[in-house]
Amino acid sequence: MSEGNRHLPLYGPGPAYVASIVALTAAGIVLARLGVIPDARITAAAWPLRLAGALLAAGGIALWAAANFDARIDDGIISNTLVTSGVYAWVRNPIYTGFTFVCTGALLAFGNLWLLVLPFVFWALLTVVLKHTEERWLRDLYGSQYDNYCRRVNRCIPWPPRR
Repeated sequence: MSEGNRHLPLYGPGPAYVASIVALTAAGIVLARLGVIPDARITAAAWPLRLAGALLAAGGIALWAAANFDARIDDGIISNTLVTSGVYAWVRNPIYTGFTFVCTGALLAFGNLWLLVLPFVFWALLTVVLKHTEERWLRDLYGSQYDNYCRRVNRCIPWPPRR
């Protein structure tokens, strides 16, 4: 963040991350349907995978909605306040995690086991993007307050906060 800009951008790298994982998810499913990616399904697991995928996608939508509407993250960004309550007390990046859950849920529901490598790519990409952008900005802006928050709350996996 430049010295003259002491305010977080309202739309950081998030849209690019989300577009990337949605595109990878769609491309994977299309390539599998076209036979470019081999079909690796466990027939007996089709319905459990669909159910798990639907539940994970629903959880992702709920996480995204809680971050946007309940925690009102845009208000926190505009007022230059570190939001650490609500869903942000459980995960530092619920919006990105929500989209990752939705895409992972779609891949589970599709059922081709080869595509389940993509969620690991999503998490690696998210970690790299966040470490080099938003986490750096937040550390520069909030200092030890942000460092303490990071010690209590996971980056991507929702979990009860540590005290």
